[in-house]
Amino acid sequence: MALLQRKNRIEEDNGNIFWVTMSDLMLGLAIIFITLFVLAMTGFNQKSVQQQRVKMEVAKKIETELQKQNINAHVDRMTGDLKIPSSALFEVNSYVLKPEGKVFLDKLTPIYVNTIFSSKKLVDNIDSIIIVGHTDSQTFAGVDSINEQFIRNMDLSTKRANSVAAYMLEGKYKPEFNEGFRHMITVEGRSFNDLILNSKGQEDMAQSRRVEIKLKVKDWSIATFFGLKI
Repeated sequence: MALLQRKNRIEEDNGNIFWVTMSDLMLGLAIIFITLFVLAMTGFNQKSVQQQRVKMEVAKKIETELQKQNINAHVDRMTGDLKIPSSALFEVNSYVLKPEGKVFLDKLTPIYVNTIFSSKKLVDNIDSIIIVGHTDSQTFAGVDSINEQFIRNMDLSTKRANSVAAYMLEGKYKPEFNEGFRHMITVEGRSFNDLILNSKGQEDMAQSRRVEIKLKVKDWSIATFFGLKI
């Protein structure tokens, strides 16, 4: 009987040790997870603030230089994105740069590329430079289907973005920035998906027809933060 009781106590102790060990393990894992989460979130916040600060500094530089050259391009002071009226670059329904459009880009390109790539802090955080074409919602003659209208405008907006990208790549910016610019540049057409509205909520056709040059910063994950490769 005594031997049986002793055996039961040993089994109970072993069971308790198992559960204590598992509890300690789970608690340890929870503490590690919380610590990593806090560190990661803090790092993300700091990284976001740093990226935003650098983009605002670059936006200010670009805006100042454009004003000196009397270049009509709106600069978003928070993001550094540029909006160029299509009328400054193209004739109606055309994706071929007009002479005035080439002069415009001859002035714009070195200012933009040299300012962007002179900032190593910004370049290290850039994923891509996206040139986006936009149209208004005016219809093409003889086309009744809204979907066909959309596709026709998609084609026009994409070709306009591509024309701007091709001309900018051949611009007179510093030669050492060519590879980086070529690697990052991409084009996109948006048709009339992103119309600009006036104060009455109606489409502003003149402003809707535009080309935008946008900076896309790199996405950050916990793996990226800790330098892990997955």
